[in-house]
Amino acid sequence: MDESDRSNDVFNVWLLIHAYPVGILNSIIVFVDVYFLITTYSKKELFEILEVKPDNKYLLRFVEFYDADIQKFFPNFSYKPDMNTVSFFVLRNMSITGLFLAHQEENHLLKIGLDYVIPEYRDFKNGKYVYSKLRQKFVNAGFTKMLAEGNSPSHIKYLQKLGFKEGENKLFECELVKNR
Repeated sequence: MDESDRSNDVFNVWLLIHAYPVGILNSIIVFVDVYFLITTYSKKELFEILEVKPDNKYLLRFVEFYDADIQKFFPNFSYKPDMNTVSFFVLRNMSITGLFLAHQEENHLLKIGLDYVIPEYRDFKNGKYVYSKLRQKFVNAGFTKMLAEGNSPSHIKYLQKLGFKEGENKLFECELVKNR
């Protein structure tokens, strides 16, 4: 007996015991759930970035406030304002949902120090926006490749889902410009 047979048996039991109101109520719940899933996943959201200077007070407060959660994904992360050449908040419908910090390394490499998204918005949409929609912005700034450290299993999974490939020394790479 497979899963579908068992679930059909549950519906058949309602018929056998004449519990029609329960069957109707459960059917309504299924339709409501499907409706909310469709509206949630088809909702258009507006993404933007807000570039900030490395010594921005809100940025400093944001890092301080979310430090415990940041440490789960980026153990030993310590904010060093003088190190970042790229600093921006990710806005989703004008709400700050994430922080992206990176710096330029030799050979046109962009080394990502922090790509943090607050817990309520961890659905990969921020990452897709940063690594897909902003790709050309990084290329226009002269970068040919992005590097990120795989600091935790969940962060590694995130990087792989966004197209990063594992390289040397736990560094994950994403080519911005294909080698010809």
